[in-house]
Amino acid sequence: MTENTGAFPADPADAAPAAGAPAVPPLTAEGVLEALDPEQREAARTFGGPLCVLAGAGTGKTRTITHRIAYGVMTGQLNPRHVLAVTFTAKAAAEMRSRLRDLGVPAVQARTFHAAALRQLRHFWPRVIGGGAPEIMPNKIAGVAEACQRLHMSVDRAALRDIVSEVEWSRVSMLTPESYPEAAAQARRPGVAGFDSRSIARILTQYEEVKKERGVIDFEDVLLHMVGFLTERPDIAREIRGQYRHFVVDEYQDVSALQHALLRLWLGPSTDLCVVGDAAQTIYTFAGARASYLLDFPREFRGASTIRLERNYRSTPQIVRLANTVLDGAQGRTKAHRLTLVSQRPAGPAPVIESYADDMAEAEGVAERIQEQIREGRTAADMAVLFRTNSQSEAVEQALTARGIGYLVRGGDRFFERQEVRRALLALRAASRVEHGDAARAVRDVVSALGWSEKAPETTGAVRERWDSLNALVHLTGTILARPGAGLVDVVRELEERAESQSAPVVDGVTLASIHAAKGLEWPSVFVIGASDGLLPISMAQTPAEVEEERRLFYVALTRARDLLTISWSAARTPGSRGSRKPSRFLDGVLEQRGSGARTGPAASSPRRTGRRSATVFSECRTCGAQLTTDAEQRLGRHSGCAPSHGESVLDALRLWRRQRSSQLGVPAYSVFTDATLGALAERAPSTAEEMAQIPGIGPLKVQRHGEEVLAILAGFAAAAPAESASPQVKK
Repeated sequence: MTENTGAFPADPADAAPAAGAPAVPPLTAEGVLEALDPEQREAARTFGGPLCVLAGAGTGKTRTITHRIAYGVMTGQLNPRHVLAVTFTAKAAAEMRSRLRDLGVPAVQARTFHAAALRQLRHFWPRVIGGGAPEIMPNKIAGVAEACQRLHMSVDRAALRDIVSEVEWSRVSMLTPESYPEAAAQARRPGVAGFDSRSIARILTQYEEVKKERGVIDFEDVLLHMVGFLTERPDIAREIRGQYRHFVVDEYQDVSALQHALLRLWLGPSTDLCVVGDAAQTIYTFAGARASYLLDFPREFRGASTIRLERNYRSTPQIVRLANTVLDGAQGRTKAHRLTLVSQRPAGPAPVIESYADDMAEAEGVAERIQEQIREGRTAADMAVLFRTNSQSEAVEQALTARGIGYLVRGGDRFFERQEVRRALLALRAASRVEHGDAARAVRDVVSALGWSEKAPETTGAVRERWDSLNALVHLTGTILARPGAGLVDVVRELEERAESQSAPVVDGVTLASIHAAKGLEWPSVFVIGASDGLLPISMAQTPAEVEEERRLFYVALTRARDLLTISWSAARTPGSRGSRKPSRFLDGVLEQRGSGARTGPAASSPRRTGRRSATVFSECRTCGAQLTTDAEQRLGRHSGCAPSHGESVLDALRLWRRQRSSQLGVPAYSVFTDATLGALAERAPSTAEEMAQIPGIGPLKVQRHGEEVLAILAGFAAAAPAESASPQVKK
């Protein structure tokens, strides 16, 4: 057994196997390497000095980190009890611990910066300060609100959130109230909630007084206190450096000045540090992140090795190519240090770029696409709608609700921090102390009392979000109780473990999320809405550096998609308004590759070109001549209630062909052609490849793959047109 010479005891949770986990055959060192590609393998075998791994989106950075640690332990180059792996979220840390356990190295500690520092702070506080460590404020809202009140400043909740964000930026930038105004000016920080920098400095001073009087500290204080302890107490620094000798830091592009200072103090004179990051995914500079620590790593740590991971395992070549094109237009350090991704997956459908008349039409169009994909076999949980600002969510929520499609709004409170979830957990904990014959019924009684019902509410906003949260709990508890012998005690234990690791249950609904909230996540199908100048980049981005951060944000959104990617924008905000918006400048390179016609917004004439694969859509019904209002009808060329120009047997033949073709290719039917595209094929009956390419949903690649067979089917029905015309028609 490896001796633990650390200054404070290891956490038993770090070494404990997951409850009920099956025994895993021990891996050999070479077996660990076999699971890696050449560049990942090089990173896993590099020890003896500082290492910088530049890992692009979807390139398997977590796999690389965990396999490197496992290989180092198995070959004796790392002592598992002297390794500290640091990441930025509790969920990521839990995932890392789980993977390390699976690799046979459970003793390695994987924590967030705050969790690691808090554990150290609680251990050393009695020795340095005396007594127990103070309580941590659950959030800053109340403390900052009291500080404003003492200064007779009137602020609403929205302004309060902005001030809290500025307080956090000042703390992670290691500023004092006195140094804040000058630093804010140099960083071009805008005025916050109508207050200038000197007013914010006064709030900072008063906020410190509030904490002092309450005897509490916040999360930034945890790091600041540890920086102080390590700086002023050489004995404590020696103990911590004796405990932790090998450091791994994930998402290094997101490190703040405060986190960097703490890391350097943890290291001391050592250079045994491996960092992993991607400068192109730096999207939190407004919160204090500094990509310069990643980009300047070889300068800060002389003799550092740098390894680039560019093999993308997440997205299809078509999605990766588009994302690379967006980065082609980058400027400054983003361009100089960019990674060029190379997809390792088979070819898939080309990304779709669509334009709409207004935001409402865009929301309706996206909801319709989602409904099509659900009909074709995808689950709602397979899809996400990403946007720049939270206000863009409402129209999509309404459009999904109108179609009976569930959704989950991500980016607000964490799942286990939501009021209804906390109340449910408290009630379940109380119920677990009482004997229940039917645990499932007891769970339903608890959540029903909090507003849950069997049927989803036909509304949007907070009511629907609360129901979705409680419904997710119902399904999760059902899964737990399905295990042999499981009861309410088991339910509560697992919920508490999930709350600690922020492992939220999967809600069976479409994810609606800001791009910032989507970082680190992925979905088979992603819709990026609002891709117009003013939203992407946001109108507030004025300087070149701010615009570049917006480009990186767009890049992050695109690389969340695995199989299907749809990008859309609208010409106007409200129906009937003048369409003055233009496609995002970040799409310039993409649109140029697809033809200059893609630069224009939707016109009023019939038919019109959207620029999306040079597809033709219609504004008037070819049957009745009236205006077409929905995107699906505009693609089809007629109202859904008007008689089609084809018989049902044409559509049946196309569906049969699609089913056979998808079976041959081993792909879902919708990835061959969607129902809407089959309907348009039957309706328009193209006779040439050029005519076929004019149909929305069909690009050159699909014409090349399927055109000959589809045109043959349609030609056969065209030759039998007299007989076909005798078939029953749908009446208006």
